[in-house]
Amino acid sequence: MSQNSLRVVWVYPDLLSTYGDQGNVLVLERRARQRRLDVQRVDIRSDQPIPTSGDIYLIGGGEDRPQRLAAERLRRDGGLNRAVANGAIVFSVCAGYQILGHEFINDLGQREQGLGLLDVISTRGEGERCVGDVLADIDEPLGLPPLTGFENHQGITHLGPTARPFARVRYGNGNGTGDGFEGAYNDTVFGTYMHGPVMARNPHISDMLIKLALDVNALPPVDDRWYEALRAERIAAATQSA
Repeated sequence: MSQNSLRVVWVYPDLLSTYGDQGNVLVLERRARQRRLDVQRVDIRSDQPIPTSGDIYLIGGGEDRPQRLAAERLRRDGGLNRAVANGAIVFSVCAGYQILGHEFINDLGQREQGLGLLDVISTRGEGERCVGDVLADIDEPLGLPPLTGFENHQGITHLGPTARPFARVRYGNGNGTGDGFEGAYNDTVFGTYMHGPVMARNPHISDMLIKLALDVNALPPVDDRWYEALRAERIAAATQSA
């Protein structure tokens, strides 16, 4: 990758693309092009090998059976793990987030091995499903404004010692553990339960990933008025429903 190019890989859109999560790759691609970057977007279906030459990999949410199939194929393929070992960045949502951990509960009620890229374990919650708008403060070292998103999950995700919480919840459930954590990250691998799509509500996340990929501290400014209007609307909705 050069300082003027970016290769974005959208992983398994045929299995993992619920709740508009494909919007994440659209927002990321647009914001990179607004900075005059040459963006190559690659959509990899579940019957194709995962390329190891990507800069940023995006994974969306999915229902229980597609999640199990995706985990099986990603383990067998091994390309995403190799890409991370080479320094690639991964941002995952909901089912994709659980897949990146050590294990989760699949549609058969069994423990399914994940990819081990995040030090998290996901179980099945026994209470009410976590559904609704969320407002959370993103982990301070990342230097980002508050996180807004929509959660819809039964899973509960526990962080291990090497994972940091992506955010701390003000309103909503987040990981569902009761500790106030939402999502997790470690080095260049990120996971969250937030739909929305999350990058339309939080374009600064896209910018963070681009900066990490380019290894720069800042990007040229772009017009954020549309995004800020959406953010204000959804933050108000989360506050009012709390």
